[in-house]
Amino acid sequence: MPTPETAPLLLGLVALAAYLLGSVPFGIVMARAFGLGDLRQIGSGNIGATNVLRTGNRLAAALTLVFDAGKGAAAVLLARWLVGVDAAQLAGLAAFVGHLWPVFLGFRGGKGVATYLGTLLALSFPVGLACCATWAVVAAVTRYSSLAALVSAALSAIWALVLGQDGLVALALVLTLLIFWRHRDNIARLRAGTEGRIGKGG
Repeated sequence: MPTPETAPLLLGLVALAAYLLGSVPFGIVMARAFGLGDLRQIGSGNIGATNVLRTGNRLAAALTLVFDAGKGAAAVLLARWLVGVDAAQLAGLAAFVGHLWPVFLGFRGGKGVATYLGTLLALSFPVGLACCATWAVVAAVTRYSSLAALVSAALSAIWALVLGQDGLVALALVLTLLIFWRHRDNIARLRAGTEGRIGKGG
């Protein structure tokens, strides 16, 4: 990770602002905007794009994906522009944590996959692109969004090393651990053969 050069108080403010941005539940916002009801009462109850897709509204799901990824990217880019490089990774992590444990939803959030990808794309476009490609390939082959997320996260630190982004490895490992923790129920269902596939209800 970059050597801290910014004053701790300013870094704290950056983290708080990024956390609040990450806490915005765009899945719920889109579900309500499109008249789909309370997303937490639909399908898996998750607030992410995959669950929005279970409503059958592809536009709402696509917008959720874009905005959830965008809040991670926006946190990174704004922190880098307004404060400095050392604040960018902190902002990305804070936005990601905000999505997982959003203050606006009683700290009960989503799995963080889109926000994780948006964060990596903004921190290092080649690494983020490699992770997106990994997700897309695994999802296309298996039709399991959760498995695609797990494989993409597991390879993120490796992609960072291969692509010469050593300073991103530590953050990638932290994000990977959080992704796996939030997907622990999915892992159990994958092992049991009961995990839902992309495009299927429930």
